[in-house]
Amino acid sequence: MNEEKFGRLGRILKHGYNSIVTAQSNAMMDIGYQVMAPSEKVSFIDEKKETAFVILTGEVEICWNNDSKTMKRASLFDENPYCLHVPAGVNVLLKAVSDSEVLIQKTVNDKSFSVKFYRPEDVQCDVFGKGQWGGCAERTVRTIFDYENAPYSNMVNGEIINKPGRWTSYIPHFHPQPEVYTYKFDKPQGFGGCFIGDEAFKISHNSWCSVPGGQTHPQVAAPGYVMWYSWMIRHLPGNPWVKTRTDDKEHEWLLAKDVKIWPQK
Repeated sequence: MNEEKFGRLGRILKHGYNSIVTAQSNAMMDIGYQVMAPSEKVSFIDEKKETAFVILTGEVEICWNNDSKTMKRASLFDENPYCLHVPAGVNVLLKAVSDSEVLIQKTVNDKSFSVKFYRPEDVQCDVFGKGQWGGCAERTVRTIFDYENAPYSNMVNGEIINKPGRWTSYIPHFHPQPEVYTYKFDKPQGFGGCFIGDEAFKISHNSWCSVPGGQTHPQVAAPGYVMWYSWMIRHLPGNPWVKTRTDDKEHEWLLAKDVKIWPQK
């Protein structure tokens, strides 16, 4: 399928649903931002798709079955998210307390599983690349759910904090499962670079990329601007993403112990 790998929604999102990719694409997922005003209510139900709701900014009350919780977030960069993950057929109601943005991820799943509400303390948070290459690829990786803690799901959902001037998804690697990134910066004029195979894209606030399976996808943020991005993977039938990673052989030398990089001192 020939389709766009990169896109921009603009610095200011429109009110309502802002679609990024759909399940009919190579990504195999419906992904978008729901932008809400105070006191607004929006309901969701999908009879065939599981759905994850991740709070990005603001405060919402999220209701399902006979339960409800509050999801509140002031900073993408300093706070872990709240997330509600539901199977197909569950009615979910969002009630905005303040101006809010919610990231919504969906995909087909005929498995039944219990609704899971993730609090910030439930989110796995790791620092990768520390001490490597002078810290050029040090980044914070948040994993909300993946195959390890949600083997019933057909999706993976997490976030990365890309420090100013640093690289992520490095060294360049690939996996057969498709992946989608959505980007935001601490300042709206922030920018960076995304590379899918040999194609390059200037990342901007509210831009996105859709990575086909089997292509490398390193990222970089410009100095002075911290970049947040959500990473969402779609498991393939019989081939889930289990931290699957095949490094680009041209760059494997960087993984050698005590590797020497110019200038050697």
